[in-house]
Amino acid sequence: MRAKSRNKGKGKGSHHIGLYTMLILPIVYLILFKYWPIYGVQIAFRDYIPIKGITGSTWVGLKHFRNFFSSYQFSRLLSNTLILGSISMLVGIPCPIILALAINSSRSKRLGKTVQMVTYAPYFMSTVILVSLVMQFLAVRGGLLNNIRAWFGLDALNLMSDPNAFRPIYILSGIWQGTGYGAVIYLASLSAVSPDLYEAARIDGATILQQIRYIDLPSILPEMIMLTIMNCGSIINVGFEKVLLLQNQLNMSTSDVISTYVYRMGIQSAQYSYSSAIGLFNSVVSLALLLFVNWLSSVATETSLF
Repeated sequence: MRAKSRNKGKGKGSHHIGLYTMLILPIVYLILFKYWPIYGVQIAFRDYIPIKGITGSTWVGLKHFRNFFSSYQFSRLLSNTLILGSISMLVGIPCPIILALAINSSRSKRLGKTVQMVTYAPYFMSTVILVSLVMQFLAVRGGLLNNIRAWFGLDALNLMSDPNAFRPIYILSGIWQGTGYGAVIYLASLSAVSPDLYEAARIDGATILQQIRYIDLPSILPEMIMLTIMNCGSIINVGFEKVLLLQNQLNMSTSDVISTYVYRMGIQSAQYSYSSAIGLFNSVVSLALLLFVNWLSSVATETSLF
């Protein structure tokens, strides 16, 4: 009997050996690119010299953190990062919800699918192409915006060099690119709602807005909370590529954020320890925001990531 039970157990394990084998590559990827780099975090606490290596470099503790916090650029970098991240989140959260509700409430399914496809397409464009389109649209000579202004006898605007125009350009271009993709998650949840609920609501005389309020919004509320929590954790992690491509010397006062500053200090100036300290500070603040918002959501709504 014991031999049979052992063979039976071995049979169960061998039955799933293919699934376990598929886990090898993801586990190796996580170890090499997610967990092993944590060993290099200690660079932020050392005066790192590549020739001496990580362990051979002098331990300086919180020296680089103090230098960053006492820098005259700290307040400007932090405020620019928080403003861009918070406004992008506050504007970017409701836009996919509104689009998903509009598509779901559309009486013409063909129109809804067309709108979904058109709004979903910009997400697949690379950041370089997106920024190129923005620059072509806002170009002083030949740009569509300034051509329209010329038709009405107005002077051309050089928005790419205007510090006050950088934030609207960054936020609006992000909404254009990400709204369609963000709406897919909510549309998936709305597709699971029973049609009987809508039919019963129409029989009771409910309008479209009332159906959205009492059926659609409660159905997607968990997804709204989850995505809001994750977006709050990335407020301080403003997209590096698009900011860097839209950035120039004239709009630096509002476009310079923590990630671009880390790039200049770490790659261009080779201040590895200093840039690592700034990056670690950025990651710790993001983790703290995520944990705080997740705890707040669990207390207020009893819905959280973990």
